[in-house]
Amino acid sequence: MIEALVLTGFLGSGKTTLVGHLLRQPGFSRTAVIINEFGEIGLDHDLLEASEESVIELQTGCLCCKIRNDLASTLHELLRRRDEGSITAFTRVVIETSGLADPAPILQTLMTDSLIAGRIVLAGVVTTIDAVNGAATFDREEISVKQAAVADRLVLTKTDLAGSMPPSFTRRLRALNATAPLLAARRGQIDPACLFGGGLYDPLTKSLDVQSWLGDEAASHAHASQGHGVDAYAIVRDNPIRAIALTLFLEALCEHCGADLLRLKGLVNILESPDRPAVIHGVQHVFHPPAWLKRWPSADRRSRIVFMTRGVPRGWVEALLAALDAEVAAVSAK
Repeated sequence: MIEALVLTGFLGSGKTTLVGHLLRQPGFSRTAVIINEFGEIGLDHDLLEASEESVIELQTGCLCCKIRNDLASTLHELLRRRDEGSITAFTRVVIETSGLADPAPILQTLMTDSLIAGRIVLAGVVTTIDAVNGAATFDREEISVKQAAVADRLVLTKTDLAGSMPPSFTRRLRALNATAPLLAARRGQIDPACLFGGGLYDPLTKSLDVQSWLGDEAASHAHASQGHGVDAYAIVRDNPIRAIALTLFLEALCEHCGADLLRLKGLVNILESPDRPAVIHGVQHVFHPPAWLKRWPSADRRSRIVFMTRGVPRGWVEALLAALDAEVAAVSAK
């Protein structure tokens, strides 16, 4: 499977600088970079502006591609050309979004398009945060809050200009997204290995680093951003959940929460399969079918489901799961 990393962040937060650094790293070869906007600094991929070609190949072995129509058609074209051998056989994809873009539709494309989902696995969402202007941007721009809320990695940029981070802003980021490691990039420079390998989206290709994926802190506390209505919390269940109850639970969330369910990810102990935990994740109206790990990664066999929502109360979610599980248990007992 080809890994895909979604790189998002508000205008001026340093996405293009970060991509420019990654493109020049030997360890980042055989990577296709899809760009939805162009920054002000000169990079090799600026050649696309004047080129009739939709894809250019850089000396480092990376491919650079600008979205001409939409993401799905761009990915289809890249896969077709990879198969026919006319471009490098890339092993991963980085998708740089527009600074004003809601990342959810991009995640949905990766999860629902049959051709794409069959060959490309979502490896994570990285959001760049301007260490100088991030707090003010959060106050003014609601989309910047959502970009941070759905991330698996938060990368602070311009740290060389900001000096030490105000503790209040760090607390704000932690309250908004307790599960994402907080990394720092100086002048756009960061180890590429820090950006990949952050999730359990596909248990066949990802590590079993459950603690970094779900987050120790989110597993025991509720968190909420202040003034934006984005809630981050985790539901923890000691007892196994019946498979039918989980299916009904995810269907109910999809039907009743829709766009207010920004992100969901979890590791679930299924009653009918106690030795193999189920991995679940979804974005708004779209859920992947549960995938299965071969074994539990630790002695902790509790179900842990992390939610990023807008206006979906934790109590309602807990009550819904408990009611559905109890109803399925009652029917099974008859």
